Amino acid sequence: MATITTGTTGTTRAKQATTSGAAAEPAGPTGPRRGRTPQWLTGLTQALDRPLTAYYLLLGASALLLTIGVIMVLSASSVYAYQQNGGDSYAVVKRQLMWVGLGLPAAFVATRLPTWVLRKLAWLGLAVAVVLLALTQTPLGVEVNGNTNWLALGPVQIQPSEIAKLALILWAAHVYARKERRLHDWHHLVFPVVPGVLLVAGLVILGHDLGTALVMFAILLGMLWVAGAPGRLFAFALTVVGVGAFYLATTNDERRERLLSFADPFKDYLNAGWQPAHGLYALSTGGWFGEGIGASQQKWGDLPEAHTDFIFAVLGEELGLIGTLLVLALFLTIAFAATRVASTTSDPFVRYASFGITIWLLGQMIINVGMVLAMLPVIGIPLPLISYGGSALLPSLVALGILVGFARSEPEAARALAARRRRRATGVSAASAPAATRPRTGQRRGQ
Repeated sequence: MATITTGTTGTTRAKQATTSGAAAEPAGPTGPRRGRTPQWLTGLTQALDRPLTAYYLLLGASALLLTIGVIMVLSASSVYAYQQNGGDSYAVVKRQLMWVGLGLPAAFVATRLPTWVLRKLAWLGLAVAVVLLALTQTPLGVEVNGNTNWLALGPVQIQPSEIAKLALILWAAHVYARKERRLHDWHHLVFPVVPGVLLVAGLVILGHDLGTALVMFAILLGMLWVAGAPGRLFAFALTVVGVGAFYLATTNDERRERLLSFADPFKDYLNAGWQPAHGLYALSTGGWFGEGIGASQQKWGDLPEAHTDFIFAVLGEELGLIGTLLVLALFLTIAFAATRVASTTSDPFVRYASFGITIWLLGQMIINVGMVLAMLPVIGIPLPLISYGGSALLPSLVALGILVGFARSEPEAARALAARRRRRATGVSAASAPAATRPRTGQRRGQ
């Protein structure tokens, strides 16, 4: 009997423990469950899955970068403009605003251009870029900082190599889209894209602009990767480009000094290390939140090219680590949205062009930031949308306009925009719109 009583008591206690344990865990859908996706992550996933997400991300990130760029050009160029323009501290930013005024309408037009128009203009754009680059080697060419890569057209000076970057991307995308089913053959993969890029890059190198030529080679390698080039071709191309760039760098005294001193700019502080050293001073002074807009000390003559190639250093000094991370996050947002457009589209031209523009803008940003952080040699590459310069700003805005046009032309995005226009025309709110006309969320494209 004692044994039975003990067993019964143990069983009763086990039941009570089980009952109390079950009561301790909250019941219902609000209780914690293992493996359940957090609500914020579910909401973020649904938001990113909406048809117009890439469209809005491209618009928002581009607008914010352009706004930050104008503000930073105003701040970084104020001292230089005051010295060079008879006391007018706003002379440089006025010219930048003029280019913004030209670039925004051009970008808007680019958003409305159908792909067949862009493909019709591809060969013409490449031909114009080659002619303009060739003209820089004539008396019309202008030398700036040792590089004859500028062209004087009346009162305006332009840099044809910046136009050539966009022209190369659209042309290569058109060629690869036309050869989509034959790209498994290395002959179709290489010709005529590789010789065309080498021709344009060779004209740029004739003007002694090695940095821009390296960006063009990066675009070429990125396009080959998207087109499915084999690994051995990449190894060969990287070897040729690396050896060629090293040879060209060592044949010029200034480039050789930059190459030897970039890892430790303080070793040759008064010569080749002056600019990267003061860039590091600016970034270290900024701390977390910066000294404030207009409070940079390095722009007062110590930091050369403060409003062009080294504007990121001034940005870090005035806006701090938070400001620099914001700029990097905006570039990554553009890359994410463009990659999403490229990976979901059924049009091969859109895919190649989107990847090419992404490689161009993101790669140039990485090179510029690497220069300022003394992780790469100083090769004179501006920061897209941020640095001063109309020749760089205008093609960048047109390229972003093309990406926005691709995003809004996607079938689901086009239907969502059309439904929104109908609601506005009829005065029907989104909440009261019929379910058939409302854009669906949480559904991936192509499903």
